Amino acid sequence: MWKTDAAMKMKSWVLWLLVVAFLASEVFLFSANRQKDEALTSLNAAKQQAEQLQTQLDQLKASSADLQNAEVSRLRAENQDLPRLRNQVTQLQAANDQLSQQLKNTITAAQQQQEQLQQVQTENQQARAAAQADADAQVIAERNHCINNLRQIDAAKNQWALENNKAAGAVPAAEDLLPYLQNGVFPVCPSGGTYTIGAIGVPPTCSVPSHVLPQ
Repeated sequence: MWKTDAAMKMKSWVLWLLVVAFLASEVFLFSANRQKDEALTSLNAAKQQAEQLQTQLDQLKASSADLQNAEVSRLRAENQDLPRLRNQVTQLQAANDQLSQQLKNTITAAQQQQEQLQQVQTENQQARAAAQADADAQVIAERNHCINNLRQIDAAKNQWALENNKAAGAVPAAEDLLPYLQNGVFPVCPSGGTYTIGAIGVPPTCSVPSHVLPQ
């Protein structure tokens, strides 16, 4: 009887242990499944993030390739334009050299023209000085000639008065003096002046101011 009760108790404990073990295994299995689900969720999230990163990386690679292609195209275009630009620079340098030479030639021609102008001005000044000297000489010569004419008129007046017993104040006419003048011709002022015979005792005069008979 005692053995039967002990066996029943043993079976009851074993049953309880089995129930506890089953419950523990269920709890462990539930926890493991939950951890598995969380791990799968994390793995899926990481996978999505990796896919996004891969997509971004691919986009960056494509963008980098586009940039590289654009830079290569630009450099090729610049290299293609380089000979043309060099040719233009060479042409500009040649044109600049030509303009510089033309400028030098123009400056040289201008200097020569300036020298010629100065020479012409000097010659003109000399010519004007010579012409003025000739004019002055002519004026002096005409004045001297006129004064000599006045002397002849005055001498003819005095001789007319002496031969015709004319007193001071008598005024002879030009015809009265012709017999006493050279070649019987009344003198003429070379400068176009007009003579005034005047009275006896008064010197004859000329209308030209500088033609004055010295006293």
